[in-house]
Amino acid sequence: MLDGNLLSGGIPYEFGSLTDLDFLDLSSNRLNGSIPQVLGDLSELIYLNLSNNRFRDEIPVQLRSLVYVRQLDLSHNSLTGEIPSELSNMKSLEMMNISLNNLSGFIPKSFEKMEALLNIDISYNELEGPIPNSRAFQNASREALQGNRGLCGNVGGLKPCNKISKKDQNLAFLIAFPFAGALLLLLSLVGIAFFAGKKKDQRPKEQRDMQDGISIHVDENILFSVLNFDGKSMYEEIIKSTNNFDAAYCIGHGGYGSVYKANLPFANVVAVKKFHRLQEEDRRLQKEFVNEIKALIEIRHRNIVKLYGFCSHERHSFLVYEYMERGTLGKILSKEDEAKELEWNKRVNVIKGVAHALSYMHNECSPPIIHRDISSNNVLLDSEFEACVSDFGTSRFLNPDSSNWTAVAGTYGYVAPEFAYTMKVTEKCDVYSFGVLAFEVIMGKQPGDFISSLSSSLDLENLPMEEVLDQRLPLPAHEIEDELRTVVNLAIACLASDPQSRPTMHYISQVFMAKSGHSY
Repeated sequence: MLDGNLLSGGIPYEFGSLTDLDFLDLSSNRLNGSIPQVLGDLSELIYLNLSNNRFRDEIPVQLRSLVYVRQLDLSHNSLTGEIPSELSNMKSLEMMNISLNNLSGFIPKSFEKMEALLNIDISYNELEGPIPNSRAFQNASREALQGNRGLCGNVGGLKPCNKISKKDQNLAFLIAFPFAGALLLLLSLVGIAFFAGKKKDQRPKEQRDMQDGISIHVDENILFSVLNFDGKSMYEEIIKSTNNFDAAYCIGHGGYGSVYKANLPFANVVAVKKFHRLQEEDRRLQKEFVNEIKALIEIRHRNIVKLYGFCSHERHSFLVYEYMERGTLGKILSKEDEAKELEWNKRVNVIKGVAHALSYMHNECSPPIIHRDISSNNVLLDSEFEACVSDFGTSRFLNPDSSNWTAVAGTYGYVAPEFAYTMKVTEKCDVYSFGVLAFEVIMGKQPGDFISSLSSSLDLENLPMEEVLDQRLPLPAHEIEDELRTVVNLAIACLASDPQSRPTMHYISQVFMAKSGHSY
């Protein structure tokens, strides 16, 4: 067993030669890269545990050859793509845990044939559709299925499955697009919208609108049908559902533009972030528009807001997101009734969610992404108070071959002090902002002068908790108070004046995972 060490890098290809191995436990390390296909050659294996690592990409279909494996644990990684239907060939499998990944799509129907399968955990992925009609899934606990917003079935905690109507299929243009090739399409569409407009079009305005003014991103297989008809239809539905972006439907404002709530005809509520009209000379807004799409193409995490699609048009340029029912964290903290509903355990979970999202951006994305504007107004909460980081208009990709110098960006009170004079982007800028945010969540208000007083405190380790707790809430129970103390200590470390003295977001995320027993 090699579990619980600090092993890093990928699994060596030579592991495939260990054909007599029957037990392999590499859990709780720092292994990364793809799960190697050669593991499928370990034909005598009965136990495989790769949990609590940093594996990414898809689950290799070659694992189907592990016909004697009884327990498979791939949880707590960053695996993506769909669950391979070929895994149903693992006839001896009794327990399967693939929770806390970024797996998407439908659960293979072929899993219904896995008669030996008794226990599953698929929680906290991006799975959708009906769960298989087998005892492992039908008898699964609510906790084993939670965190997948699109699952349905006759199991406690899931909504009943409904037949997909033809209208539902019109949402196709909102499908999250594949990484490969999407960026080229994006740049061409936005480039055309921003710069080709210099040539004056002599056609009537109505004809221009009807024929080629609209660019809505879709899956490449239906690109032409959407651009010719469905895309325009969906564009018109958004315009109609917001009454041409009437103020009555506006749910937020910013320097870039406004956010609107759009209730589409088939009961899909989305948030539409409409930019101010993008003139050719306004390169700042153009850059923010492209930055936000580019960043969200690259990342996929449960604590990062989902981008469904975008539109670049001479009249309207907007992004279409999942709708977060409770709005911004800042708004909730500013209203007494809503702040009281955000109890201590929920506040700790919000802080953890932001930490996991930033850790993912800094460590799992290539190149790493720096948000640069972490604040309570850029953290959204859903109906269950799950936090999602939003607003990537000022985000920055850390290029190891460049100096990463940039203009000042961020929200006053959250910007790292060194950024104002170094003008250099590092992940430590986000770490500082996270420290400010953590104190804001606990105190229920912007920390203000409290942060500046920290540097003069002689005994930060024994900082009285009553000085930092939101007085609108009752005192926390002992167990949650211990977690709050951990948050305070981490937040203090994040606010160190020396950037190199601040912890990494990966370390912070690991501390939270060790406390809760989960990984993201």
